[in-house]
Amino acid sequence: MSSATGAAGDDDEVIHDFAPLLLVYRSGRLERPIAMPHVPPGRDAATGVVSRDVTLSPHSFARLYLPPAAASGSGKRLPVVVYFHGGGFVIGSAGSAAYHRCLNDLAAACPAVAVSVDYRLAPEHPVPAAYEDSLAALRWALAAGDPWLAAHGDPARVFLAGDSAGGNICHHLAMHPDIRRGAGGLRGVVLIHPWFWGKEPIGGEPRSATKMQKGLWEFVCPGAVGGEDDPRMNPTAPGAPGLENLACGKVLVCVAEGDVLRWRGKLYAEAVARARGCSELGVELFESKGVGHVFYLLEPAAEKAKELLDRIAAFVRAE
Repeated sequence: MSSATGAAGDDDEVIHDFAPLLLVYRSGRLERPIAMPHVPPGRDAATGVVSRDVTLSPHSFARLYLPPAAASGSGKRLPVVVYFHGGGFVIGSAGSAAYHRCLNDLAAACPAVAVSVDYRLAPEHPVPAAYEDSLAALRWALAAGDPWLAAHGDPARVFLAGDSAGGNICHHLAMHPDIRRGAGGLRGVVLIHPWFWGKEPIGGEPRSATKMQKGLWEFVCPGAVGGEDDPRMNPTAPGAPGLENLACGKVLVCVAEGDVLRWRGKLYAEAVARARGCSELGVELFESKGVGHVFYLLEPAAEKAKELLDRIAAFVRAE
């Protein structure tokens, strides 16, 4: 949370209401109602996964996860999963308790060497800061810039994964020219409840949701061109770069039945499949029934969360 000095009474007036993610007061004070508590890295008793933090820059870090399979003595290299947290670009961290639990479980289930990326948040650091930090972290991971990655990671089996805003980041990175030019090891991308939107409602999107989605996007990305039809928010908008340019061999899009973003996720999967042609789909869509947005972070032990984890792990393991 950050604060600024304002005139008497200004602090009580909310000028931007993006609850429960962010409240912005006229004084400049920011309130993040569901700010996630941080936990330290270490050995996870439930999975045996070991984690540690690595500083990437003065304003970003990565939390690395090494599963017990890495210590088996087989010498077999493991896939590398680079994960980007969600939170509307305004909350969340690689050190958040919910993401720490998620990455321990994911690293063990695949098994894989996992890299959870921390990036700067808006509005203190508007988009594209999050994209820039994420790109730098991915370049570092692809270059095996850490002993764990160098010793145990397979540079030919690198996956991007992320939820909500993190899913948006995954798409942005997979479309980036620098990543496309050196995409030999980028095997696949997993978009979990990705935050995409657009000016015109699709499917069953309620028009009541448009104000929130549009307002938050334009707030975190004041340089957005075309509002919520900016290609970074709407990758299927007219004039957006062609999805055939995704720098990965395969794509898994995960949606939730009770999530207002589900129609955008389905549209994205369909658009990627069309762009790749019927003979080269490489696109999977997985829908979790009866649950909402990022439910697996809130209830990691629930059966639906285990089903989602198993599907992602199978996607990473498949040749």
